Amino acid sequence: MRRRVLQVRNRVLRHLAVPGLVLLLAAGPSFAQSGDKGQQDQSKQGAANQNDVAKDNQRKVDEFVEAAQVINGPAGNPECVWLGRRVVGLMYRDDLDTAFRHVDLYDRFGCPGGHIQAAFRCLTRFLAEIDDKVKNSLSDHVHACWINPNAQPQATAAAAPPANSGAAPQASPAPQPSTSPQQPPAK
Repeated sequence: MRRRVLQVRNRVLRHLAVPGLVLLLAAGPSFAQSGDKGQQDQSKQGAANQNDVAKDNQRKVDEFVEAAQVINGPAGNPECVWLGRRVVGLMYRDDLDTAFRHVDLYDRFGCPGGHIQAAFRCLTRFLAEIDDKVKNSLSDHVHACWINPNAQPQATAAAAPPANSGAAPQASPAPQPSTSPQQPPAK
């Protein structure tokens, strides 16, 4: 019984195999041919990608040079800048496991851990300005905070009204109690 079933199956497969093989052989060359338009698009994209990569690499080199010039001590070393900025970015994205592994490497290179804390503290001041849709928004803010951990967002400086600029008279501040013994007011 098995032998008959296998013979029938082999006969069916042979009849299907020959047309399938002919179809594959006929379709193969048509898939291998590609138009010039597709090749040109790919070459243009490749050249554009190479230019973007070259610009991005130059930007990174410039950032490392800037950090080395501005920051005195080990926090300005390229390995500390690279690892520290990655840690701050990972902490922003809530990838704490990876961030802690990077902190171990950061410590192993002798980089100051306090600089990561200061840069992350600075980054939390800029949360409203970081836009995920804008390219390099996060990395630019992380770099700015790495260079100057005391940086302040521009919005808070603009929101504070300048002194004596309004037309309406301002109320004078309440008098502060003095710490010296009470003296009668001078007339």
